[in-house]
Amino acid sequence: MKRKRSRRALVLGATLATAGLLPVSAPAQAAPAPASADTGTGTGTGGNAAERGADVPYVSYEAEDGTYSGTLLEAEPDRPFGRTNFATESSGRASVRLDSAGDHVEFTSTAPTNSIVVRNSIPDAPEGGGREEPLSLYADGEFVQELTLSSKHSWLYGNTDDPEGLTNTPGGDARRLFDESHALLDRTYPEGTEFRLQREDGFGAEYAVVDLIDLEEVAPPADKPPECTSITEYGAVPDDGEDDTAALQEAVTADQEGEIDCVWIPEGRWRQERKILTDDPQDRGQYNQVGIRDVTVRGAGMWHSQLYTLTPPHEADGINHPHEGNFGFDIDDNTQISDIAIFGSGTIRGGDGGHEGGVALNGRFGQGTRISDVWIEHANVGAWVGRDHSNIPELWNPGDGVEFSGMRIRNTYADGVNFANGTRNSTVTDSSLRTTGDDALAVWSSKYVEDPAVDVGRDNAFTNNTVQLPWRANGIAVYGGSGNTIENNLVSDTMTYPGIMLASDHDPVPFSGTTLIANNGLYRTGGAFWGGQQEFGAITVFPANTDIPGVVIRDTDIHDSTYDGIQFKSGGGAAPGVEVSNVTITDSNNGAGILAQGGARGSATLSNVEISGSADGDVVVEPGSQFTIDEGGSPS
Repeated sequence: MKRKRSRRALVLGATLATAGLLPVSAPAQAAPAPASADTGTGTGTGGNAAERGADVPYVSYEAEDGTYSGTLLEAEPDRPFGRTNFATESSGRASVRLDSAGDHVEFTSTAPTNSIVVRNSIPDAPEGGGREEPLSLYADGEFVQELTLSSKHSWLYGNTDDPEGLTNTPGGDARRLFDESHALLDRTYPEGTEFRLQREDGFGAEYAVVDLIDLEEVAPPADKPPECTSITEYGAVPDDGEDDTAALQEAVTADQEGEIDCVWIPEGRWRQERKILTDDPQDRGQYNQVGIRDVTVRGAGMWHSQLYTLTPPHEADGINHPHEGNFGFDIDDNTQISDIAIFGSGTIRGGDGGHEGGVALNGRFGQGTRISDVWIEHANVGAWVGRDHSNIPELWNPGDGVEFSGMRIRNTYADGVNFANGTRNSTVTDSSLRTTGDDALAVWSSKYVEDPAVDVGRDNAFTNNTVQLPWRANGIAVYGGSGNTIENNLVSDTMTYPGIMLASDHDPVPFSGTTLIANNGLYRTGGAFWGGQQEFGAITVFPANTDIPGVVIRDTDIHDSTYDGIQFKSGGGAAPGVEVSNVTITDSNNGAGILAQGGARGSATLSNVEISGSADGDVVVEPGSQFTIDEGGSPS
């Protein structure tokens, strides 16, 4: 089924205001237009903004841009992280808190819709574990339904910036404050409908914070292709709350063995409590880590065919690997999965005794693997591509030509998609990722491969993706490798780290060839981490241990950075010969337009680079730095 697509997911553009919480006694805001990268950002012409970001079927609306009653939450200029700071963790660095019955957010739709997603935060339960509260949805003044808000998967506590040191037990600093609620509506509402989200008398928590709303006209469920066999023929029953894993595994095994041509997951919610894989009769290794191959799994649409688990991975019995969890698919080769949702039940990343959130899609991935139009939520990692060579060496099969497209990855505890272990020639395109707990997109050219001289993470590309609100680490990152590309992406509202980072930490294979960063838009990115001791730029080049040669940054807009626009960071290596051209940097709030730190080594040449509104100067080379910047090709 061809997806209905209507518009690009664009950056949400409120300008940073003054510190503090601003109570609103009377609504005075006009109904917002859909959020846009060109609305209120003040960006220049560093690239072609029309080509950036994912082409998605929904329109996003910022709560603070609508008509509301409640309390406006706005971030402080340094956007502090880790102080239970709702505004810092909000899209556009602003949101609306509903404090009392009758408080609401109201906005007018700009396209037809029959679904809603609300990014929100409500308090944790006093002893942890989350709670649920109702929020009323109205359309043109008529009650539509209640939406269930939940804090089960949010609220991590602890003063450490080590993610494995955080806990679900209330106390002290809190972060990862937001989660999302979604619902299909009973009919399609036309463009121009006035929607209202309202707190009622029955709301039992102290507050609800509303950050943004997605409205989408979801297509009807697709029909079963004639070549596919439904999992219902193997005993699965939708919406009954019983575990359907055995039926799903039997259907996948039948496809793998050539007994059927395709696995069909019909409309419905299907409970899955064990990962789908290939049983290894030899029981090689400590865990069964043999994935599926030569399998096609199709669904009726990500809103319609949903796999879910009720058991947090650390509570599941007999999972194949503690990091990989009890849901989703283990993939070794030539597998196609499309038009489904995979909803985990993770609540933490490693804290509280090694608890993990699980991985929705993991394995060697091999060749011929394509994943499209899959919605992943509440996993530790959305997709981890690659296994260590030592993990059953005879099955070594690094990802080659793996394709991800149309992904919708939300609310993870670590990475969105990570190309590891020598993955090459692979792509993530036209995908949206929001509130990831580590890098939303990453290439990690690790050394856990058969031959580090050959098995290099190379020629991978992240193109036309929209990344929003990573609550830890980067929007997009490359650690080592050769010939990797980051192009035509939108990245906004990183909590702690750069929008884009190239780094040689994590002991990767050294960088070589050209690493291209082209035609990206970065808005409100960068941040401070590791106890505030490290401040990161919107784009950061960090030769932590080895050199990072061959960096090209071009045709890019960087706006409203927390610290520097482009930062060359101190490290044990150098970044020689960086080329920066056709780049616009505006309003670096607490830093420079371009900064070379005191311990940085290397060189950069600027051509047609425009910088304005920098707190600490346009181009700054700190004393003691061995980094040189040639500004000859840029306006003075």
